Amino acid sequence: MPLTTSLAPWASHDTVLILSCALGLAIIIVFISALKLAPFLSILIGTFAAGLTAGLPLDSITSAFSKGAGAILGDVGIIIALGAMLGALMADSGAADRLVSTILKHSTPRSLPWMMTLVAIIIGLPLFFEVGLVMMVPIIFVMARRSNQPILRIAIPALAGMTTLHALLPPHPGPLIAVSALHADLGITLGLGLIVALPAAVLAGPIYGMWLSKRMDVAEPEEMGKLFTRDTQQGEPPGFAISLITILMPVVLMLGRTIAKLMLAPKSFVYEALDFLGEPLVALGLTVMFAVVALGWARGMPRTRVGGILRKSLPPIAVLLLTIGAGGGLKQALVVAGISATIGKIAVSAHVPLILLAWLIAVALRQATGSATVATTTTAGIIAPVVTGMSAMHSSLLALSIGAGSVFFCHVNDAGFWMVREYFGLNLKQTVFVWSILQTIVSVVGLALTFVLWSVLI
Repeated sequence: MPLTTSLAPWASHDTVLILSCALGLAIIIVFISALKLAPFLSILIGTFAAGLTAGLPLDSITSAFSKGAGAILGDVGIIIALGAMLGALMADSGAADRLVSTILKHSTPRSLPWMMTLVAIIIGLPLFFEVGLVMMVPIIFVMARRSNQPILRIAIPALAGMTTLHALLPPHPGPLIAVSALHADLGITLGLGLIVALPAAVLAGPIYGMWLSKRMDVAEPEEMGKLFTRDTQQGEPPGFAISLITILMPVVLMLGRTIAKLMLAPKSFVYEALDFLGEPLVALGLTVMFAVVALGWARGMPRTRVGGILRKSLPPIAVLLLTIGAGGGLKQALVVAGISATIGKIAVSAHVPLILLAWLIAVALRQATGSATVATTTTAGIIAPVVTGMSAMHSSLLALSIGAGSVFFCHVNDAGFWMVREYFGLNLKQTVFVWSILQTIVSVVGLALTFVLWSVLI
């Protein structure tokens, strides 16, 4: 079926835009890896190089960078800060130790990566990836330390479990956007998404993590390690029940919000209450206050000590926040320059199966913009004209293919890339192996399974 679109013909500006995007990314990589400049400064320089080469005025580049950085920090930055506070409280009070001890009792060294994947899937089901990551980081650090396992053997399964859900399963934003744009059935997409997501999480998580941890030696980063280290003189850790309630509280609140959106009438009191309580900022803020009381004050911890734990949690994430903000600025500058339309023009000239085309468009847009949301929204808009009359199964598979493409080889313009790099103290090459290739496995497995299902159901 031909793909129709109102995109203008290819122009010389499109060629210049592709080259300017490549130039900006090359500058960022060289400045970080060869010149050893701070990622924030390197991304800033690369953004201006790409923008100027693409023909954007200086004031437009500045405005786009500021807008993009502010948007992502407003969306993610406060969540990361609250997550760091919660992680420090759980680590210092001993709650993280209590959870880890319980998991270790029911695990063996061989089964531990599989257990971490399962834990990440449970915690990450209703959460945005960034929220899930900040919730899992203290568990990952304490688990690696207590089990005497390489940190990558614990971290990669957790990362894979969360990112696979984020890419492929509603109610995460990307899959929901694609479902809405393609008029797919939410229940069918969820069912097919599980069929696709579970093998992808297994291959990208326990299997890849065990393979990579034997070939890449990564030590616990000192600064982050101190943040998630407990003072053993603080007495007995809290009980398992209160520790579990604390870690699951934002999960339950955000899951309640999702259920309300799917099942309750808008504007009703219960809907409004669950919608408010499940907002990520509110859910994490309430959880931090709950942890302050339940893990701190109620157990006799001095108020000055609780305040000190909260304060010490913030300096280690300062570099992370600046870097994520810069990545958002780069993304916005490329979007303003028109990279999405250029990628769309490349897509409409391709002669490939529709399921593969949807994946390729999402891949290209994610590489150029660093945003899964931009990639998903734009791809769904390009593909939408041809889904009229398709079966519900095929519309859902197209939505899953787009979601899989939106996480292919995420790199320096991706907030998750910098979160993983800073949390685990990796260099640029290590981050590519730990994060970019992990994401690529999820993406390729997702494409392969959707393609098989598409062929079977056609």
